[in-house]
Amino acid sequence: MDDRYGSDVLAAGWRERGRKTVPTVPAERDLVVEVAGDGWVGAVTKVASGTVELEDRRGRRRLFPLGGGYLVDGEPVVLAAPASAAPAAPRRTASGSFAVADARARVARPSRILVEGRHDAELVEKVWGDDLRVEGVVVEFLQGVDLLAELLEAEPPSAERRYGVLVDHLVPGSKETRIAEEVLRSRHGAHVRIVGHPYVDVWQCVRPQALGIPRWPDVPRSVEWKVGVCRALGWPARDQTDIARAWQHILSKVTSYRDLEPALLGRVEELIDFVTA
Repeated sequence: MDDRYGSDVLAAGWRERGRKTVPTVPAERDLVVEVAGDGWVGAVTKVASGTVELEDRRGRRRLFPLGGGYLVDGEPVVLAAPASAAPAAPRRTASGSFAVADARARVARPSRILVEGRHDAELVEKVWGDDLRVEGVVVEFLQGVDLLAELLEAEPPSAERRYGVLVDHLVPGSKETRIAEEVLRSRHGAHVRIVGHPYVDVWQCVRPQALGIPRWPDVPRSVEWKVGVCRALGWPARDQTDIARAWQHILSKVTSYRDLEPALLGRVEELIDFVTA
């Protein structure tokens, strides 16, 4: 049965029932506000210590307390201090170092970092490029570690012109290790630092998780390693163009140092320290 007199007027919440809610508005700069009590109209110029400063169209300024008693577009509002923006976290480069704001590329140092393999050079540039430009370090592509001795004879290193060299598969007994030992025993050895990672190819320096695979495939020694990897992962491997596309796919998955194996990270940082000392 309908109650023609309505509900109990003394029930809880009867005071609030039907009352219009006044919205809270942040007192952002340039917000035009009318003071309901005296009709002053002005734009917000400053908020501080619980007050808001309003400037009218003649350039006159007055202070008012934050809170109720204001109109915006003719509607009542409660003015509140705007939320202060959280300080921006320092930006980091892909290598994890703090980015230098508005840094211009430094004039190149005489010292160089030599990287064996084009893919190796592209990976170093992607992750450490910002740092290298700030430090003025140039990365040069070395076609093969077996050409290193010839390069050093043509352009000898010195205390002011150091060479840091990054090579693949630098493990005991490998060809790369034998060549590195010969160079370091030569007259140029004092101003050359040769480091490397234990992997067959720099592709393996990219963590499998970055590619969405559990691990890098095992490739028989009778099969060229990159071709074997592409076939095992179901990627085309007909010619060098397919291999190049595969590398570009791998490189696209690298966004920071977190996508690389520690065995490479430490070695590149070591070379940067050596040539900038």
